[in-house]
Order: sequence, then structure tokens, then C-alpha cells
Amino acid sequence: QVQLVESGGGLVQAGGSLRLSCVASGRTFSNYAMGWFRQAPGKEREFVATIRWNVVSTYYGDSVKGRFTISRDDAKNTVYLQMNSLKPEDTAVYYCAARRFVTSTKAHEYDYWGQGTHVTVSS
Repeated sequence: QVQLVESGGGLVQAGGSLRLSCVASGRTFSNYAMGWFRQAPGKEREFVATIRWNVVSTYYGDSVKGRFTISRDDAKNTVYLQMNSLKPEDTAVYYCAARRFVTSTKAHEYDYWGQGTHVTVSS
């Protein structure tokens, strides 16, 4: 079992930045690929970014490419999402997720989820 706890959400003006953190516990964190997803009210959960267990590969959703950066610190069992140049359409609940080894852009392929952290971007 893997437990995930996100933090770092909040209210920010358009053009601003936030860094989300997700701390994992329960299993060997370095064996897991980590992903960030988001869900806005009335919309489906959307893939944001993912990073492979050995940090070799990262992938991003088209809507965040060039603005968001995913990274991980296995010594701290933490994955980060640095969000720059935020837009009102980035407003959503952001979720951290984990699955063994291989990355995926599909939410249903992740085994563990955090409770989410709210991000609101004002115009």
C-alpha cells in the first residue's frame, strides 16, 4: 500500500507560479512512476504530467507543456509539480498518483491516489 499526500495548492493570479508537492509513504518510492492529474468542476480527470521511476522519462499534457515541470526526490519520497505562467483554465483539484515502474497518461492505470489539492488561478 502506498499513501500519497499532496500540498502546495492555493489561490494565485494569472501569470503566477505554484509548486505542488506529493509525499509518499508505505512502499519503496523509487520503484514507482508518479503522475499528476487534475480535475476541474464538471470535467473529466485530465493528465498533467508523469515521471518514470528512474527519472529517465517525463511526459506532459499538451495544455501544460513548456509551463509545468515534474520532478522527484527519492531521498525525500516526494514528487513535485512546478507550475509557471498559470492561467485561469489551470484551476482544478490536482491529484498525485502512483503506479509500479512504468509511466502512463491514463488515470485508470494508476493504483494509488492522494486526496487532492486545490489550485485556483484568478484572472
